[in-house]
Amino acid sequence: MSAPLSKELREKHSVRSIPVRKDDEVMVVRGTYKGREGKIVQVYRKKWVIHIDRVSREKVNGATAPIGISPSKVVVTNLKLDKSRLAILERKGKKDAMKQ
Repeated sequence: MSAPLSKELREKHSVRSIPVRKDDEVMVVRGTYKGREGKIVQVYRKKWVIHIDRVSREKVNGATAPIGISPSKVVVTNLKLDKSRLAILERKGKKDAMKQ
């Protein structure tokens, strides 16, 4: 489940999109929740959606329920980088550079 990167991250890493992970920061760019930013709380692969910490609704009993957002409707604004993810970005960046 990939999501496009913001323009700043796209310039920095020379990669257009990347698979989303928990703790990435995203901004919703389409739909009812357009403009909301937050951190990914859960990547729900079975339903092909992600749950974002500031995108939820209140249920009748007062509890809050997360709302599933399609990864294609968000833009990644900040990546949670670790060793393996840096390697992925480096590898994908080289591939894109070779095509040009």
